Amino acid sequence: MSDSRAVAAGADQGEVAEATRRGLILRHDASMRSRHWFIAMAFVLAALSGLALFHPALFGLTGLFGGGPWTRILHPIFGLLMVVPFLFLAAAVAEHNRMQPNDWAWLRQYRDVVNKREDRLPEAGIYNAGQKLVFYVSLACAVGLVLSGLPIWRAYFSAYFPIGLIRLGSVVHAACALVLICTILVHIYAAIWVKGSLHAMVRGTVTPGWAWKHHRAWFREITRSARPR
Repeated sequence: MSDSRAVAAGADQGEVAEATRRGLILRHDASMRSRHWFIAMAFVLAALSGLALFHPALFGLTGLFGGGPWTRILHPIFGLLMVVPFLFLAAAVAEHNRMQPNDWAWLRQYRDVVNKREDRLPEAGIYNAGQKLVFYVSLACAVGLVLSGLPIWRAYFSAYFPIGLIRLGSVVHAACALVLICTILVHIYAAIWVKGSLHAMVRGTVTPGWAWKHHRAWFREITRSARPR
């Protein structure tokens, strides 16, 4: 077994030591996990309140937020609570999400991905190409939601925009929200589909075998200079 090292610089050394003691590898430190779950909760609130305002058939969801007026007031706040922390998180992990030649090859072999023939796939770093696509789509949608949300945020900003831009903002906002919701559903499914992924985001650690199987290039990187025990 090799000594484990934290993914992010500045990770709590106590977590690293505890993971090493248990023969595990620290994949996500407490800071990363807490930010992830805060954004996830804000996303659920923003999505539910947004769907309630999107179509009369879904208006019953406003009961979760105290009725229509409160839903209209709270929805933009939920959106900001989701987007702003996500943008800071995106900046922190952007370096790890740069597309590499192996990633394009990984995408071209999507049949092997779907059929779980991971032995045939190019070695993945800390994030594979699918996770990187989720990152970029989520980032684009987050920016689109903010830019389109300001013109339609009534009582605060809509008075500063022409009606044509407000109407366009409504369409763009709905489109970005739909794409983001679908992307997050795929993200959740993938986390459940790949056994051990959800545990990594809840507890922060993975087994060496999991790292070797799913993110071999990352496993090689974090153990290259580790001293064998």
